[in-house]
Amino acid sequence: MNESNSLIKIKDRQIGENHPPYIIAELSANHNGSLERALKTIKMAKSMGADAVKFQTYTPDTLTIDSDKEDFRIKGGLWDGFTLYDLYKSAFTPFEWHEEMFNYAQSVGITCFSTAFDESAVDLLEDLNTPAYKVASFEIIDIPLIQYIASTKKPMIISTGMANKEEIQEAVDVARENGNNELILLHCISGYPTPVEQCNLMTIPDMKNCFGLPVGLSDHTLGIEVSIASIALGASVIEKHVTLNASDKGPDSEFSIEPDQLNSLCIKCKSAWEALGSAGYERKPVEKDNIKFRRSIYVVRDIDSGEALTKENIRRIRPGYGLPPKYFNELIGKRVKSRIEKGTPLDWGMLEK
Repeated sequence: MNESNSLIKIKDRQIGENHPPYIIAELSANHNGSLERALKTIKMAKSMGADAVKFQTYTPDTLTIDSDKEDFRIKGGLWDGFTLYDLYKSAFTPFEWHEEMFNYAQSVGITCFSTAFDESAVDLLEDLNTPAYKVASFEIIDIPLIQYIASTKKPMIISTGMANKEEIQEAVDVARENGNNELILLHCISGYPTPVEQCNLMTIPDMKNCFGLPVGLSDHTLGIEVSIASIALGASVIEKHVTLNASDKGPDSEFSIEPDQLNSLCIKCKSAWEALGSAGYERKPVEKDNIKFRRSIYVVRDIDSGEALTKENIRRIRPGYGLPPKYFNELIGKRVKSRIEKGTPLDWGMLEK
């Protein structure tokens, strides 16, 4: 896969396998209904090292209808007992907050964009000149929405939770058919929280091979270990829910990380990426001074002129200034030209021909 065909740019930041991982701090519902808290979270994400902060742009009425019929009632999990409408009413980010949030993000120097859940959200975000769009896992099958977002020609980050390969391919094809090739896929398990043993991170390299696009991870596990591990498998983007304080309960607080964890995530993901390097067997600069600690063949007893080398007077030991150990058996029985003191590295020039 050609790197130039798998490189996406959001504002001034290039995203792809040859660039450090792009860390997205997902605000989601963790503003807990407070614009002030939302702004503090934006500032926190910047100070902890995230590349971007992401919102969710919907209202309860753009996602569902106000109904308590069985179809609309949640059973089990974190949100057991809620109707869809009531859950989204408790979690949504008001449209009228968005301009101030975008302006504040710009003032503190962090990129921001949002998940658009319907066409009205796209229109709002276009008015705010969003640099990119997120498509949520649950909306990957909303083909008309993907068409509408793709028509903006701005980078699209598409989560793939619950989607099979055909559904992912259809979303990618629709985006491309509508003139958008600026696509990133996020491997995602739509469980809140997601058990570690169900993460299936090996899907990440498979997705890269199947779709020829940069791939990242939308991580709903508890902690940051899974995100860090994903970097070794080629993840270029990490999206993680964040909160100022998980004890301030909110709809998403149970699977969100706090500021210190976000800071660790940013540092450790970059370190994991730096550790990948490239395949190769050449000696690395840091090894240069340690070559002397290899074994080599040394004289371990004084040897008189004309005397033969034996297993008693030469040995394979550290340091590494003598002949390589592979010649040890070949050397046994050969005679020396002149006297050699104990502790001398053996050299071919010391031997009779």
